Amino acid sequence: QVQLVESGGGLVQAGDSLRLSCATSGRSFSSYAMGWFRQAPGKERDVVAAISGNGGRTYYADSVKGRFTISRDNAKNTVYLQMNSLKPEDTAVYYCAARETLYSGAYYFSEDAYPYWGQGTQVTVSS
Repeated sequence: QVQLVESGGGLVQAGDSLRLSCATSGRSFSSYAMGWFRQAPGKERDVVAAISGNGGRTYYADSVKGRFTISRDNAKNTVYLQMNSLKPEDTAVYYCAARETLYSGAYYFSEDAYPYWGQGTQVTVSS
């Protein structure tokens, strides 16, 4: 069982940057593929970015490509989401998710692939 705790959300203006962090408990963090998802009011939860256990492979939703960067520090058991050039449409609750995997190069962009979730952190971007 792994526990995830997100932090770093807040209220910012359009064009600003934020960095979200997701700290995890448990051992063998590098054996977990990680993902960031978001859910805006009245909408479904969608993938934002994903990263493999070894950090070598990443995935981004088209809406955030070129603006967001997912990374991880396996020594600190933490995954990050650097968000630049934020837009009002990025407003949502952001969740991190984890999935144990035997293949360190695997990442997953489907919500259903992840059994472990954090509680979420609110990001609000004003225009």
